[in-house]
Formats: sequence, C-alpha cells, structure tokens
Amino acid sequence: MIIEEIMKTDVAVLFPTDTIADAIHLMDARKIRHIPIIDQNRHLQGLVTVTQIREATPSIFHANEHPEDLKKPLEAIMKKNVITGHPLDFVEEAAGLFYDHKISCIPIINDQKLIGIVTETDLLRTMVELTGAHQPGSQIEIKVPNLSGVLNDITAVIKHRHANILSVLVYPDKKDEHSKILVLRVQTMNPNVLIQDLKQAGHQVLWPNLPGMSL
Repeated sequence: MIIEEIMKTDVAVLFPTDTIADAIHLMDARKIRHIPIIDQNRHLQGLVTVTQIREATPSIFHANEHPEDLKKPLEAIMKKNVITGHPLDFVEEAAGLFYDHKISCIPIINDQKLIGIVTETDLLRTMVELTGAHQPGSQIEIKVPNLSGVLNDITAVIKHRHANILSVLVYPDKKDEHSKILVLRVQTMNPNVLIQDLKQAGHQVLWPNLPGMSL
C-alpha cells in the first residue's frame, strides 16, 4: 500500500506571517493537531503542532497578562526542518519514519508542492485495516522454521477447511533465530477444528493454546 491511498488531501494550512491566534482558531475549528506552513506557491516552509502552540502560549491562568504572545507570527515558532514523504512511498516506510524520528505527522510533497498529510491516526487506522482487526474473526499464531514453502503448507490446511484468511503477519522469533512467528487472522469465530488440523499437519500453534490440545 502506498501513501497516496491513505493521505488526507484536504489539508488545513497557514502562512508564515499568520499568527499563533490564527493557528489556535484553525486547530479548534478543524479538530486537528498539525498545520503545515506554506508560501503562496504551496511550497512547504515549516510545520506547527499543538505541542509547539502550547509551549509558545501563556497558561490559561495568565492569558490576559501576555496577549502579545498570540500575535506572534508562526514563522517564529514553526519547525523548519520537516521530514516529508512522497505519495508513492510505501506506508510501511512512512511508519518507519514515525518510529525512528518520534514524529506525529508527515506532510506529503509532490513537485515541491504540498498535496497531503499523513498523521499517526491515519497510520493506526491503516494498520487496523491491514490486519483485519476490525473484522470478526480469530487470530492464530504459529511458530514455523525459517524455510521457503512453509506459508504455502499452512494456507493449504486453511483452504481445506474453506476458511478465509483476513491477514498474515510475520515477525522474527526472538528466542530462536532459525524460526519465525506467523500471525494469521482467519474469518471464523470457532478456530478449534482448524487448529487441530494445523497441529496434525505438524505445525506448532502457539495461540490459542486450547485446553487438552498440546503444542
């Protein structure tokens, strides 16, 4: 999946000369936490987040003492070295940027112009959809050797039971470098028979570990 498929294109923006008060009003009106700052040609100049706004504005208990703070231009507080993405970047690559740099959004640029934005909420929603966690079903975790053809063997067992696979995730087994963990979400609310079939075929089912069914 690429960024273009999940990014928001109706991006709320402001200019460097707009004020902190303008940003507060826009965030409140649009219920957002990030505002890309652009110039007249939609070239990205910076980024303002709700955290920067909070750091730059007085406490609510002293708001009347420093009204001039709300009149400061956004160029005075905006982050200028902004990590950006391209609409054809892969979603997992963007997720890596969020993780590595501890950021909460990525403006999306094409032909040097702002065309969209991806937030951590967009990524979370996408991960839920990709894993099928929002659909009724059962999760099965299987420890497998790190060999080619293993996934095909497992899906053959599931196909025999006419079960529909909603998603497949693979992650390394931290206790065994020669193995991996397959996490399958299957469209069935009662996976007992399927789990029994997998075990009879010689596969090591880690979850669910049903009573009376040894690994």
